[in-house]
Amino acid sequence: MKILVTGGTGFIGSHTCVELINAGHEVVILDNLYNSKIDVLDKIKAITGIKPKFYQVDIKDYNELEKVFGENNFEAVIHFAGYKAVGESVSIPLDYYDNNVGGSINLYRLMKKYSVDNLVFSSSATVYGDNFEVPFKEEYGYGNTTNPYGTTKLVNEMIINDNCKANEKASAVILRYFNPIGAHESGLLGEIPNGIPNNLLPYVAQVETGIREYLRVFGDDYDTPDGTGVRDYIHVVDLAKAHVLAIEYAQKHKGAQTINVGTGNGYSVLDVLHAYEKACGRKLEYKIMERRPGDIATSYADVSKAERLLGFKAKYDIDKMCEDSYRFYQNNK
Repeated sequence: MKILVTGGTGFIGSHTCVELINAGHEVVILDNLYNSKIDVLDKIKAITGIKPKFYQVDIKDYNELEKVFGENNFEAVIHFAGYKAVGESVSIPLDYYDNNVGGSINLYRLMKKYSVDNLVFSSSATVYGDNFEVPFKEEYGYGNTTNPYGTTKLVNEMIINDNCKANEKASAVILRYFNPIGAHESGLLGEIPNGIPNNLLPYVAQVETGIREYLRVFGDDYDTPDGTGVRDYIHVVDLAKAHVLAIEYAQKHKGAQTINVGTGNGYSVLDVLHAYEKACGRKLEYKIMERRPGDIATSYADVSKAERLLGFKAKYDIDKMCEDSYRFYQNNK
C-alpha cells in the first residue's frame, strides 16, 4: 500500500515508517517538524535503505494538505500528528483543540474527498480517564478524561466512529496505546524532544547524561506499590509493528475498531528508573515533587483484543526498553 504517515518524523511515527517499509509498503511522510528533526529521514534510510518522500506541512493548513493528496494516490493514512503533552494541554487547551481536533478534521475531509478509505488513528489510554478498574478494556468506552490532551483524543475517536457509520466504504482502526518508550536497536532512532521532556524516559536519560541534575517524580502518595504512578510501558518497536498489522487489518475490514496496544503489565516510575539504572550501570538522582495536574494513579491495558484481531503481542520487556533507550542516548549525546 501507499501510505501517508502524518507526524512521521516523530518518535512513534519514525519507528512505524521503518516497520512499514520493512513490510513492503510505500511510505510518504508529512510533518511540520514541531517536535522532530529532518535528519530522521536519513536515519530511516540508513536502517531500511529507502528514504521516504517528505512534505513539511502542518495539518492545520488545509490548502497545503490538499496539495499532498493531489500529488499522491494514497491507499491509507496513519495519523500521528498532534500535540501530546498532558501537562502542557492543561495550560494551553485551545492550542490542543485547534491542532489535534481542527487539524484532524482537515485530514478526514481530504481523505473522503480523495477516496482514501483506510485509517489508523493514534489514540491514547487517556480516553479512559480515572473512573474504570484496571486493566482497561476497550468495551469500557470513554471515561471522564482528566486533561485536554485526552479529550482531544476522545473527540477524534468519536469523529472517526461517526464517519465510519456514515460512510460504508470507510475503515478505521483506533489504537489506544499506553506509554511507548525505548528506541530502535540500531541506536539511530529514538526520542529527542525539543525543550524540556514531557515523557519519563527522555527525562531519565537527560539525568544520566548530565543535562538534568535529577529526575522529577510527580507524586509518591498514589495507591500503588511504591506510591509512584503505574503505567503500561511498551517498546516503541512493538508499538510500530502493531500499526503495520492495524493498517493491513483496516484494508480487509470495514467500519471502526478500537484496540488497546500495550503489554498488559504495569510499571511504576521508580521501576522504570531502576531499569534504566541497570542499563547504564549506576544510580541516578531523583526528587519527589507534587502531583501533576491530570495524572492518574494506575493505567495498564487488557491486550486480549489486539491478540485476537491483529495477532499482536508485545515482545519486549522493561529491561529491553531501557537498554535500547540507553544505547540511543549514548549514540546521540
